[in-house]
Formats: sequence, structure tokens, C-alpha cells
Amino acid sequence: MKRTIALLFLFVFSFATAMQAQAPAPKPDPEVKKLHAVVGHWTFDGEQKPGPLGPGGKFAGEDNCRMILGGFFFQCQFAGKVAEGEMRLLEIDGYDPVNKNFSTEMFFGDGSRISGVLTISGNTWTYEEKWGVAGKQYQVKDSFVLAPDLTTGTDKVEISSDGTTWAPFSETKWTKAKPAEKK
Repeated sequence: MKRTIALLFLFVFSFATAMQAQAPAPKPDPEVKKLHAVVGHWTFDGEQKPGPLGPGGKFAGEDNCRMILGGFFFQCQFAGKVAEGEMRLLEIDGYDPVNKNFSTEMFFGDGSRISGVLTISGNTWTYEEKWGVAGKQYQVKDSFVLAPDLTTGTDKVEISSDGTTWAPFSETKWTKAKPAEKK
């Protein structure tokens, strides 16, 4: 009896493995190709406006973006200097074929996070997000416009604590660059 069960298991396992080997590998939705426009190394500089999250000030840094997990997801790692010190951020975006948009998740080095939706129309990327900072939630609207040559872009962010009254939060200029040489 044990031998029959073992042989049956071996047969089912072999059949399932053979069927899986014949199935084509899944491919990312064609919409994901829109994310490829910003793959690479970028530098940025901008200014945060005074508002609910502090007095504002200039900031600058770099961003490295790449496709991950077989091209299904997009990842950026930001590192920069803000008025309060260093800023680190990990962003992961992926396409949702059911809702026909991209989801975006951003995780900051201070424990705060942003979750939202990204819509890409031509060279304009529009983020609608919720940002949890120090136990309080803010709504964020972010419009990133990529130049036609795909080597520069501008970003304008607005913030709201109630979803009705919006205030400028930041403006940023982006430039595609070669990564700095490692020493």
C-alpha cells in the first residue's frame, strides 16, 4: 500500500512538473514598459515649502531606479540631504491590470510611508497618495513631468491635511546622470 501511494505521488509530481515546464513564463503587462523611461541614475535638487511638516528648505540627492522581479516591478532608492539631515527612501511601483493603474509604495528612513496610485499619461506622471507622518495622515498630489528627451524632469507636490485645502509642498528638478564612481 505504501509503495502504491509513493508511486502515485511520484507520478503526480512528475506530471505536474512536466506541465509547468511547458507553460510559458509569465510576462509583465505591456503598461509596465512606461516605467522604463526613468530607469537609471538621477540627481535631484529642490525646495520644500514651509508648511505642516516644517519650515522647509533646500534639498538635493540622487536616485537609482531599476526594474526588479522579472520586470514586473520598479524600484527606486533615493538618498539625499534635506534641512533636517539625511533622507533615505525606497519606492516600489507595480502595474495593477484590474484597476488599470500603478500602485506605489514609498518607505522613508524615519519610518514614515506613502501609499497611493500612479497614473502615467505620456510624459506626465501623476501620483495621488496618503502619507503617514508622526501618527498623522496627509493627502499628497504629485505631478512629475518628464522632458521629451527623457533626461530631465520637474516635480511639483501639494499636500493637504483634510483633502480640501491644498498647499504647495515641494518643487524638484531631476537630471539623468551617470552613477558616481565607487571609491
